[in-house]
Amino acid sequence: MAHALRLAEHGRYTTQPNPRVGCVIAHGSDVVGIGWHQRAGEPHAEVFALREAGTRAQGATAYVTLEPCAHHGRTPPCADALVAAGVARVVIAAEDPFPQVAGRGIEKLRAAGISVDTGLMREAARELNIGFFSRIERGRPWLRVKLAMSLDGRTALANGESKWITGEAAREDVQRWRARSSAILSGSGTVLADNPRLTVRLVGDGFVAPLRVVLDRQLRTPSGSHVLDGAAPTLLLHAPTANRDDSRFAAVECVAVAEQDGALDLHAVLAMLAERGCNEVHVEAGPTLCGALFAAGLVDELLLYIAPLLLGDGARPLLCLPPLADMAARWQLHTLDRRQLGDDTRLLLRPQDPQGMALP
Repeated sequence: MAHALRLAEHGRYTTQPNPRVGCVIAHGSDVVGIGWHQRAGEPHAEVFALREAGTRAQGATAYVTLEPCAHHGRTPPCADALVAAGVARVVIAAEDPFPQVAGRGIEKLRAAGISVDTGLMREAARELNIGFFSRIERGRPWLRVKLAMSLDGRTALANGESKWITGEAAREDVQRWRARSSAILSGSGTVLADNPRLTVRLVGDGFVAPLRVVLDRQLRTPSGSHVLDGAAPTLLLHAPTANRDDSRFAAVECVAVAEQDGALDLHAVLAMLAERGCNEVHVEAGPTLCGALFAAGLVDELLLYIAPLLLGDGARPLLCLPPLADMAARWQLHTLDRRQLGDDTRLLLRPQDPQGMALP
């Protein structure tokens, strides 16, 4: 199963909106077939493994990181393929919560006389597809906020200048996090201040270009902004009263979102992105939007880069958060990962209990 999970990781950048899945077919310790899901609409992991195994799949054990599908989508059911190949046993890491599967794959295998075991390395399998599980189980994507700061907790000078707080190694690392995401989300304030591209700049073209999402309540994004250049699919979310009848937006999609307390409803934004198949949303925005996401309890993960420099107390803060009455109300995070990237430190942090999510 560990081998199957490593295979599944090959699809980290390419399977959107599908989950990353790996499969190993073996007789005891003798592996006869391997495969992983490579791209949405193409064969699933089990199909590739069965092709490699051929007749050696007869009587074998298939190790699969996610419950085999039991429905006809863009590809035939993998449960049927396993039955037809004559495997004797299927070991599944995690059950698939997708409504058209949700135990039906397991039922179909058992009905055919195949022995089925579940739960082996379940936590690792859920972690690999945490965005997929979030979208299906909670109805919203897994939200990861990326921030870079100085040692004194500042993200930019008072005039907005922020290039570059971190070094080249950290900035390259950010590109990989962007590439694994379904969408890159920012706000109109960041677009006006920095004119970001919000694209993935990696060598090669194997990844699926993330959707660029800009929260622009009054459609202030000016012509000439990189997010309007058509270089990647782009969604501008605005208030129902905003005027979107403008040639500036010819290359992008503009959609109205409900408002709440004078701002776009962030819960509605994430629900919309889930409906569009977004599993992981990567946020690169200013302290106001990032703070609002934290205050709304919508941040599942914080990707924080810390540079060994000082910007002073006049520089811009990391987050704009409401004042706390006492320490008991503080936002408590735990460190999932810590590593050095050149001179910078990267922390991967999570709230103690992301709302409504059964963590691995």
